[in-house]
Amino acid sequence: MQRRDFVKFCAASAASAGAPAAAAVDATPTLYERARLVSSSGAPLKASAIPVERNLIFHYPFAATPCFLLNLGHPAAASAHLVTADHRAYEWKGGVGPRHSIVAYSAICAHQLAYPTKEISFISYRSEISPRNRHAHVIHCCAEHSQYDPANGARVVAGPAPQPLAAILLEHDAASDELTAVGTLGGEMFNQFFTKYEVRLSLEGGTPRASAAATCVVRELADYCRQQVKC
Repeated sequence: MQRRDFVKFCAASAASAGAPAAAAVDATPTLYERARLVSSSGAPLKASAIPVERNLIFHYPFAATPCFLLNLGHPAAASAHLVTADHRAYEWKGGVGPRHSIVAYSAICAHQLAYPTKEISFISYRSEISPRNRHAHVIHCCAEHSQYDPANGARVVAGPAPQPLAAILLEHDAASDELTAVGTLGGEMFNQFFTKYEVRLSLEGGTPRASAAATCVVRELADYCRQQVKC
Protein backbone atom coordinates (compact mmCIF):
# COMPACT_ATOMS: atom_id res chain seq x y z
CA MET A 1 0.00 0.00 0.00
CA GLN A 2 1.45 3.37 -0.96
CA ARG A 3 2.02 6.33 1.31
CA ARG A 4 -1.10 8.31 2.24
CA ASP A 5 -3.31 5.53 0.90
CA PHE A 6 -2.88 3.74 4.23
CA VAL A 7 -4.43 6.57 6.24
CA LYS A 8 -7.27 7.00 3.74
CA PHE A 9 -7.90 3.27 3.96
CA CYS A 10 -8.00 3.36 7.77
CA ALA A 11 -10.41 6.28 7.79
CA ALA A 12 -12.71 4.65 5.27
CA SER A 13 -12.67 1.39 7.21
CA ALA A 14 -13.45 3.12 10.48
CA ALA A 15 -16.41 4.85 8.91
CA SER A 16 -17.95 1.89 7.13
CA ALA A 17 -16.80 -1.52 8.40
CA GLY A 18 -18.88 -3.68 10.72
CA ALA A 19 -17.90 -4.90 14.18
CA PRO A 20 -18.90 -7.69 16.56
CA ALA A 21 -22.19 -7.56 18.46
CA ALA A 22 -23.67 -5.26 15.80
CA ALA A 23 -21.72 -2.28 17.16
CA ALA A 24 -20.91 0.52 14.70
CA VAL A 25 -17.23 1.20 14.14
CA ASP A 26 -17.01 4.68 15.59
CA ALA A 27 -13.47 5.13 16.91
CA THR A 28 -11.97 6.78 13.84
CA PRO A 29 -8.23 7.41 13.48
CA THR A 30 -6.79 10.53 15.08
CA LEU A 31 -4.24 12.07 12.73
CA TYR A 32 -1.26 14.00 14.10
CA GLU A 33 1.73 15.68 12.52
CA ARG A 34 3.68 13.29 10.33
CA ALA A 35 6.96 12.07 11.81
CA ARG A 36 9.56 10.03 9.95
CA LEU A 37 11.17 7.23 11.95
CA VAL A 38 14.95 7.45 12.02
CA SER A 39 17.83 5.59 13.63
CA SER A 40 20.02 7.05 16.39
CA SER A 41 22.35 8.30 13.64
CA GLY A 42 19.52 10.27 12.08
CA ALA A 43 19.28 8.07 8.98
CA PRO A 44 15.79 7.01 7.87
CA LEU A 45 14.83 3.70 9.44
CA LYS A 46 14.38 0.97 6.84
CA ALA A 47 11.51 -1.41 7.49
CA SER A 48 13.45 -4.37 6.11
CA ALA A 49 16.28 -3.71 8.59
CA ILE A 50 14.16 -3.77 11.76
CA PRO A 51 15.25 -6.77 13.87
CA VAL A 52 12.66 -9.42 14.66
CA GLU A 53 11.03 -9.53 18.11
CA ARG A 54 13.16 -6.78 19.62
CA ASN A 55 11.84 -4.04 21.87
CA LEU A 56 12.26 -0.75 20.00
CA ILE A 57 10.96 2.54 21.37
CA PHE A 58 10.21 6.01 20.01
CA HIS A 59 8.07 8.93 21.19
CA TYR A 60 4.91 9.94 19.34
CA PRO A 61 2.58 11.86 18.94
CA PHE A 62 3.97 13.89 21.85
CA ALA A 63 7.56 14.32 22.90
CA ALA A 64 6.84 12.53 26.19
CA THR A 65 4.57 9.68 25.05
CA PRO A 66 6.53 6.47 24.36
CA CYS A 67 5.60 3.87 21.74
CA PHE A 68 6.78 0.39 20.91
CA LEU A 69 7.88 -0.49 17.39
CA LEU A 70 7.93 -4.25 16.76
CA ASN A 71 8.80 -6.51 13.87
CA LEU A 72 6.79 -9.64 14.66
CA GLY A 73 8.71 -11.74 12.16
CA HIS A 74 5.49 -12.87 10.49
CA PRO A 75 2.43 -11.10 9.05
CA ALA A 76 0.12 -9.62 11.66
CA ALA A 77 -3.59 -10.39 11.50
CA ALA A 78 -5.20 -8.76 8.48
CA SER A 79 -7.65 -7.01 10.78
CA ALA A 80 -8.94 -7.08 14.34
CA HIS A 81 -12.25 -5.77 15.67
CA LEU A 82 -11.68 -4.10 19.02
CA VAL A 83 -13.47 -1.93 21.58
CA THR A 84 -12.21 0.92 23.76
CA ALA A 85 -12.92 1.20 27.48
CA ASP A 86 -15.69 3.71 26.71
CA HIS A 87 -17.35 1.22 24.32
CA ARG A 88 -16.26 2.68 20.98
CA ALA A 89 -15.66 -0.09 18.45
CA TYR A 90 -12.92 0.12 15.81
CA GLU A 91 -11.10 -2.02 13.28
CA TRP A 92 -7.33 -2.34 13.29
CA LYS A 93 -6.02 -3.08 9.80
CA GLY A 94 -2.86 -5.03 10.47
CA GLY A 95 0.87 -4.51 10.10
CA VAL A 96 2.92 -2.67 7.50
CA GLY A 97 6.21 -3.28 5.74
CA PRO A 98 7.30 -5.85 3.17
CA ARG A 99 5.76 -8.72 5.17
CA HIS A 100 3.05 -6.74 6.98
CA SER A 101 4.90 -7.70 10.16
CA ILE A 102 5.70 -4.27 11.56
CA VAL A 103 3.38 -2.82 14.19
CA ALA A 104 3.50 0.08 16.64
CA TYR A 105 1.56 0.78 19.82
CA SER A 106 1.49 3.27 22.63
CA ALA A 107 3.72 1.97 25.45
CA ILE A 108 1.38 3.44 28.08
CA CYS A 109 -0.41 0.54 29.79
CA ALA A 110 -4.18 0.92 29.61
CA HIS A 111 -4.63 -0.11 33.26
CA GLN A 112 -2.44 1.97 35.61
CA LEU A 113 -0.55 3.95 32.93
CA ALA A 114 2.80 2.30 33.59
CA TYR A 115 5.27 3.30 30.88
CA PRO A 116 8.98 3.02 30.04
CA THR A 117 11.05 5.73 31.71
CA LYS A 118 14.77 6.31 31.35
CA GLU A 119 15.28 4.59 34.71
CA ILE A 120 12.95 1.61 34.55
CA SER A 121 10.32 -0.13 32.43
CA PHE A 122 7.63 -2.46 33.75
CA ILE A 123 6.21 -2.96 30.26
CA SER A 124 7.83 -4.60 27.24
CA TYR A 125 7.41 -7.22 24.54
CA ARG A 126 8.05 -10.81 25.65
CA SER A 127 8.62 -13.60 23.15
CA GLU A 128 8.57 -16.47 25.67
CA ILE A 129 6.27 -17.89 28.33
CA SER A 130 7.30 -17.34 31.96
CA PRO A 131 5.77 -18.14 35.38
CA ARG A 132 3.73 -14.93 35.27
CA ASN A 133 3.39 -14.76 31.50
CA ARG A 134 1.27 -17.64 30.22
CA HIS A 135 1.19 -16.23 26.71
CA ALA A 136 4.18 -15.96 24.40
CA HIS A 137 4.71 -13.09 21.96
CA VAL A 138 2.85 -10.48 24.01
CA ILE A 139 3.42 -7.01 25.41
CA HIS A 140 3.41 -7.64 29.16
CA CYS A 141 3.05 -5.00 31.87
CA CYS A 142 4.49 -6.31 35.13
CA ALA A 143 2.74 -3.63 37.20
CA GLU A 144 -0.55 -5.59 37.24
CA HIS A 145 0.19 -8.29 34.63
CA SER A 146 -1.89 -6.98 31.77
CA GLN A 147 -0.90 -8.70 28.53
CA TYR A 148 -1.59 -7.52 24.98
CA ASP A 149 -1.34 -9.36 21.66
CA PRO A 150 0.57 -7.14 19.19
CA ALA A 151 -0.34 -9.36 16.26
CA ASN A 152 -4.04 -8.62 16.82
CA GLY A 153 -4.20 -4.88 17.43
CA ALA A 154 -2.82 -5.20 21.02
CA ARG A 155 -5.97 -7.00 22.13
CA VAL A 156 -6.01 -7.75 25.89
CA VAL A 157 -5.34 -11.47 26.45
CA ALA A 158 -4.75 -11.43 30.22
CA GLY A 159 -4.87 -9.12 33.21
CA PRO A 160 -7.03 -6.17 34.27
CA ALA A 161 -6.47 -3.75 31.37
CA PRO A 162 -9.88 -2.45 30.20
CA GLN A 163 -8.91 -1.98 26.55
CA PRO A 164 -6.16 -2.62 23.97
CA LEU A 165 -3.12 -0.40 23.73
CA ALA A 166 -3.70 2.46 21.31
CA ALA A 167 -2.25 1.63 17.90
CA ILE A 168 0.20 3.99 16.26
CA LEU A 169 -0.64 4.32 12.56
CA LEU A 170 2.34 3.88 10.28
CA GLU A 171 2.83 4.50 6.59
CA HIS A 172 5.36 2.42 4.71
CA ASP A 173 6.85 3.82 1.52
CA ALA A 174 7.58 0.74 -0.58
CA ALA A 175 9.95 2.65 -2.85
CA SER A 176 12.22 3.95 -0.07
CA ASP A 177 11.36 1.31 2.57
CA GLU A 178 10.90 4.15 5.07
CA LEU A 179 8.32 4.45 7.85
CA THR A 180 6.31 7.47 8.93
CA ALA A 181 4.06 7.77 11.99
CA VAL A 182 0.86 9.63 11.12
CA GLY A 183 -1.67 9.13 13.94
CA THR A 184 -3.34 6.80 16.41
CA LEU A 185 -6.27 4.40 16.47
CA GLY A 186 -8.17 3.16 19.51
CA GLY A 187 -8.32 4.36 23.09
CA GLU A 188 -5.71 7.05 23.64
CA MET A 189 -4.57 7.46 27.26
CA PHE A 190 -2.69 10.71 26.72
CA ASN A 191 -4.90 13.02 28.80
CA GLN A 192 -4.86 10.63 31.75
CA PHE A 193 -1.12 10.15 31.29
CA PHE A 194 -0.37 13.86 31.44
CA THR A 195 -2.70 14.39 34.40
CA LYS A 196 -0.88 11.68 36.36
CA TYR A 197 2.71 12.33 35.33
CA GLU A 198 3.02 15.90 34.05
CA VAL A 199 4.92 17.16 37.11
CA ARG A 200 7.39 14.28 36.89
CA LEU A 201 7.80 14.73 33.15
CA SER A 202 8.37 18.47 33.54
CA LEU A 203 11.08 17.88 36.13
CA GLU A 204 12.84 15.58 33.68
CA GLY A 205 13.11 18.50 31.26
CA GLY A 206 11.33 19.63 28.15
CA THR A 207 7.65 20.33 27.59
CA PRO A 208 5.66 17.09 28.03
CA ARG A 209 2.72 18.15 25.87
CA ALA A 210 4.92 19.36 23.00
CA SER A 211 4.29 17.59 19.73
CA ALA A 212 6.82 15.05 18.56
CA ALA A 213 9.47 16.31 16.19
CA ALA A 214 9.29 15.82 12.43
CA THR A 215 11.68 12.91 12.92
CA CYS A 216 11.34 10.39 15.75
CA VAL A 217 14.45 8.53 16.87
CA VAL A 218 13.95 4.79 17.28
CA ARG A 219 16.24 3.01 19.71
CA GLU A 220 16.48 -0.27 21.58
CA LEU A 221 14.52 -0.24 24.83
CA ALA A 222 17.66 -1.57 26.55
CA ASP A 223 19.54 1.52 25.38
CA TYR A 224 16.75 3.86 26.47
CA CYS A 225 16.11 2.71 30.04
CA ARG A 226 18.50 1.43 32.70
CA GLN A 227 16.42 -1.49 33.94
CA GLN A 228 13.67 -3.69 32.48
CA VAL A 229 11.54 -5.51 35.02
CA LYS A 230 10.96 -9.12 34.00
CA CYS A 231 8.09 -11.15 35.40
